[in-house]
Amino acid sequence: MKITRATITPSAHEQLLYFTSSSLVKDDKRLVFISDRDRHPNLFVRNLENGQERQLTQNTDGYLKSYVYFDGNPYRGFAKASISLHSPSGTVYYIQGREIRSVDLEGHQHLLNTYPEGQMTAFTHVSEDGKFLCVPTTDDRALDGDKKLSKQPEYDIDARVQSENLSSYLRIFDTKSGEQIHCEQVSRAWITHVQFSPKDNQKLLYNHEWPADCGIRRMWLWDGKSHHRLRNETSTQSKGDWTCHEMWTRDGQFIIYHGAYANEGPAYIGRIRADGSDPVEISLPASWKRYGHFTTGGEGMLVTDGYYEPPEGEDSTNVLGWGGQWICVMKVDWDKKKIDWLPISRHRSSWDSQDSHPHPIFDHSANRVYFTSDFEGKRAVYYALVPA
Repeated sequence: MKITRATITPSAHEQLLYFTSSSLVKDDKRLVFISDRDRHPNLFVRNLENGQERQLTQNTDGYLKSYVYFDGNPYRGFAKASISLHSPSGTVYYIQGREIRSVDLEGHQHLLNTYPEGQMTAFTHVSEDGKFLCVPTTDDRALDGDKKLSKQPEYDIDARVQSENLSSYLRIFDTKSGEQIHCEQVSRAWITHVQFSPKDNQKLLYNHEWPADCGIRRMWLWDGKSHHRLRNETSTQSKGDWTCHEMWTRDGQFIIYHGAYANEGPAYIGRIRADGSDPVEISLPASWKRYGHFTTGGEGMLVTDGYYEPPEGEDSTNVLGWGGQWICVMKVDWDKKKIDWLPISRHRSSWDSQDSHPHPIFDHSANRVYFTSDFEGKRAVYYALVPA
């Protein structure tokens, strides 16, 4: 299947936003992406029809230390993990230093608020109606405070959070006034991913990152009043399982996730309702263990950059020997526990850093899949058409 390059600066590293946010404006004609073409990460928008581009931010301070970007500058720089696009309006929310900002597609900036000292941030999310922005923060001791790190900390971050009783905070901001309208403290938690329900901005999906008991402590839902754990220990589910990358379906009815069962069990994908009912998990073939991500599309549709293994005899090696090689569209029949896999393109990304993860997403019409790859040397954004 042919792939098309969507970003065009060969001297720069360019990539999609994190996959919990779309990178495409609702009309699917404009792409928001990160580029370091001037040596510092900044936001750009590209018109996919006429090729015109506009730089939206003017960062000159490198990138901010936060979850995933442990080697960034403490409290200074552009937060690559903070970007959240409100697709209907084209407003982009991001963090610069300790400032929470928004920018429109004309480059008009607005300062919403600041987050407190002694906190470090992670992936943000804006509600579908554009009214609220959630910025998760964690006591900075979890990431060694204001120390400049050269890599991921060598200590167990979750163990430190537990033993020192550190907290994370779900900070909800009014996107119009900038006011922080709620701050929900979650004790002994390292929260890095948050997502409003696409149909109900009172429901917020969030995680505990890298927990020792990942099978049951990874996924949570906060409804504004109470917190609900979404996966519990049962005869088929164990706290020793690995669970990851929870995401809402587009209709807001379900949450999908993936992982692997304990004791070197098979990989799986799962789906559950927001109230914890109707859980379904589908085991993948025993040899399909290549790490990847799953993103939702239309009803029963997923796209992934990992797990799939081609038929015997086809080359499946990756540059580093791990990670998936294929962008696959999947049609899932959850009732029958059946998956139809449609491999549409090799992504050939090296997976040498968080930024080179393909993180595939559907456009809003589900006619194209966009992904990041560095197979040409520098990271760039590509797309492939979804076959009928």
